Amino acid sequence: MRRPESPLRSAPLPGSSSGKAATMNRLGKKANETLIEMALSADGEECNGPETISTAGSEIPSSSEIDKRHQSKDSIFFRDGVRRIDFVLSYVDDLNKEWEKKLERRKEFESNLQKAGLELETEDKKESEDGKIFFVKIHAPWEVLITYAEVLNIKVPIRENDIPPMVENPLDCVLFPLRLPEKVMHPEPDYFTAPFSKDKQELYLINDESTFFSPSMRNRIVNYILTRCPYGTEEGKKKFGIKRLLNNGTYTAAYPLHDCQYWKKASDPNCDSERYTLYMEWARFLRFYKEQPLVLIRKYYGEKIGIYFAWLGFYTEMLFLAAVVGLICFLYGLFTMDENMSSKEICDPTIGGEIIMCPLCDRDCEYWRLNTTCESSQYSHLFDNVATLFFAIFMGIWVTLFLEFWKRRQARLKYEWDLVDFEEEQQQLQLRPEYEAKCTQKKKNPVTQEMEPYLPLTSQAVRFCISGATVLFWVSLIIASMIAVIVYRLAVYAAFASLMENTQTLQPISGLLTPQLATSVTASCLNFVIIMILNFFYERIAIWITDMEIPRTHMEYENRLTMKMFLFQFVNYYSSCFYVAFFKGKFVGYPGAYTYMFNRWRNEECDPAGCLIELTTQLTIVMAGKQIWGNIQEAIVPWICNWWGRRKARNNPENLYSRWEQDHDLQTFGALGLFYEYLEMVIQFGFITLFVASFPLAPLLALMNNILEIRVDSWKLTTQYRRPVAAKAHSIGVWQEILNGMAILSVVTNAFIVAFTSDMIPRLVYYYAYSENEDSPMSGYINNSLSVFLISDFPERNEPKENPENFVICRYRDYRYPPDHERKYLHTMQFWHILAAKLAFIIIMEHVVFIVKFFVAWMIPDVPADVKAKIKREKYLTQKILHEYELEKLKERLCQGDKRATEKEFIATEGRMELSRAM
Repeated sequence: MRRPESPLRSAPLPGSSSGKAATMNRLGKKANETLIEMALSADGEECNGPETISTAGSEIPSSSEIDKRHQSKDSIFFRDGVRRIDFVLSYVDDLNKEWEKKLERRKEFESNLQKAGLELETEDKKESEDGKIFFVKIHAPWEVLITYAEVLNIKVPIRENDIPPMVENPLDCVLFPLRLPEKVMHPEPDYFTAPFSKDKQELYLINDESTFFSPSMRNRIVNYILTRCPYGTEEGKKKFGIKRLLNNGTYTAAYPLHDCQYWKKASDPNCDSERYTLYMEWARFLRFYKEQPLVLIRKYYGEKIGIYFAWLGFYTEMLFLAAVVGLICFLYGLFTMDENMSSKEICDPTIGGEIIMCPLCDRDCEYWRLNTTCESSQYSHLFDNVATLFFAIFMGIWVTLFLEFWKRRQARLKYEWDLVDFEEEQQQLQLRPEYEAKCTQKKKNPVTQEMEPYLPLTSQAVRFCISGATVLFWVSLIIASMIAVIVYRLAVYAAFASLMENTQTLQPISGLLTPQLATSVTASCLNFVIIMILNFFYERIAIWITDMEIPRTHMEYENRLTMKMFLFQFVNYYSSCFYVAFFKGKFVGYPGAYTYMFNRWRNEECDPAGCLIELTTQLTIVMAGKQIWGNIQEAIVPWICNWWGRRKARNNPENLYSRWEQDHDLQTFGALGLFYEYLEMVIQFGFITLFVASFPLAPLLALMNNILEIRVDSWKLTTQYRRPVAAKAHSIGVWQEILNGMAILSVVTNAFIVAFTSDMIPRLVYYYAYSENEDSPMSGYINNSLSVFLISDFPERNEPKENPENFVICRYRDYRYPPDHERKYLHTMQFWHILAAKLAFIIIMEHVVFIVKFFVAWMIPDVPADVKAKIKREKYLTQKILHEYELEKLKERLCQGDKRATEKEFIATEGRMELSRAM
């Protein structure tokens, strides 16, 4: 189903006798070949394409007949004001040692573009603002468009959609303030569509040849030709593709044009000014509460960018529910903070004030009283309470609902955007130009039965070994950096403890800023800086090794790069959180028998209130820091880079600062632009699912970031970047599988966080099995959870230098027998009860959540019922129209006395129509 552009200029219908005859005459005998094949088969002929740049003798006036002064330089048309500029190439004619070689490449390349049917018009450097840049404007005539529309299987309208619209939602009146005007949301009527065939042009609703194909379709077709057009032979190898010419400096840029300036409509009445509409209705932050004009986004930028914004918008909508539930869980912890018996006992001078804790480091640290951690234990209750368990289970179900409902939303978009029959396998037949250029050996393709380049197995094996070794080295580097941060935590803790004890100015905040918290905050900040530095280098390494592998297709290239980058980012961003959640405080030993890293640094202990507050701190700093830094990179950096270019628009009138120059001064979005956007959001998705049990406010932070992210991405794409080349995509690709994997992993990680990182299970075991006070079951829990150590048992390595108050015993966090017991310092039976309860909880929680997840996934169909009906209706109508067309053609042949059109053929065609109706 497609919404074609409304006609702007009249043209003869291809279905009419004059239009059809002219079209068939232009296509000639080689109507079934693509225009590049026609050009390359010329073998020395000057031009074998359907039409060249020459305008001599044609109806289009030559440039000499047009007064340039009367044409707005903001126009998106050739100087004749008729032919639309579909693409622009730019170059600088610098007189260096490779000047002649570049000139020869350009001549050959542009000549081959003309042979392929494209029309060119060059703007001399004297016409440019700086007097240095040449601009080559490219126009694709009708014959080129219809040829490659068939090659690329582009769907076009055949009949108006007769399916009645969906029943109005009763909530529409409530959601009205969030809606955009109908002309913005649905700028075109609905049509049933079918793949274009130039032999059946009478079937399609062609009102105007110049506007039948949208600008995004046109630039996609031209880009297809540019990436495959040859420009000569160098070093015995055939060279082709605009990407190589950009890399070697023959051209400086290649881009399609925006249709107008974003802050005002185009003066040309033939221009739709869609960029202006997108900016006004979508790209401004003040429209953050409005829905996105996805149909217009898809029409202007193509399906690939459209599907990204559809997914980002849907993800943000679903985050609203998670954010509300997370906020409720946080408020529950806030309102019950004063009722928490554990923090009450820690803060009580007669309980926590009388408990002497063992030193947290060797020699330099002193004995300390438990009530010094009063404030941190109270804040720990915000995230470590019974609501934590509920929220962890809820998020396990939420992530399933998100993924299943996205499948339904994606299925609806596939139908509405004519992507039902579009499969990525179609792209498998379209080799990357880089693959074709670098692979000199050829073999027969079993699908197409044609000879095509291939990479020998030995070469593939060597490249994969180098690639794997490089990835392994960088992952090892991340782990090494994490160990370095751990060493930092161990090394500076004693320094923080001594500093806070001996510095009078820090005494007022010593209760809030404990040595543990100070160490955790500074280590988290250091870890974030290291993450950003490693990211900067690895992004370039990942692209380099993926290029070295020479993937066969664009899809294969993106998938390989995605897996490399995601593996690295996963380890880079989450390793520190995994350490705090699952390793810190778990392997510390006990006083007199501590465990050491590298036999030098004593392993860290958790706060008496648990490690969950430290995990929350780590998660908040890394997640919030990444989001702030990402928005700075995405918005401020491109704005600064473009500021210098925008000065031209301020200093020169419109007739001197042309549309192609304005776009030339913008930033390049790049082929991997969307890749980084997806990666950023998927990493965020990991933060709010893998560790959400430790921080219920994570979905709220993600929601606020995404509301800003949508507008930042739309703003930079509309105002700061050149118009990207339109590309098709029917899904979010390999990211869907990554999200599914993270959803499953999140159930496991949250179960382990609740069991081993929080204090919930030990408290429940004490409540039901060890409490001796029926009136207040949790009273005495702190004393029960701390073991006793005889100070005289300290070895010299661990014993503090001073003991001014002559303490005899100290307490530590563990379940071990006291020094006067026959099983001195061994684990008590309560320790094993708690461990068994933790393991049982993990198994039960995982099974319950997984059963609910799979049941929900089974209950929700991937494709809505009304979409299935529409797909069947469209397929039926398409078959019916094609059969009727063939029948009419057969009747014409019979009437004209064509002996080949037998009566049996006529009967067979009618029978096929009846069978189609029956089906």
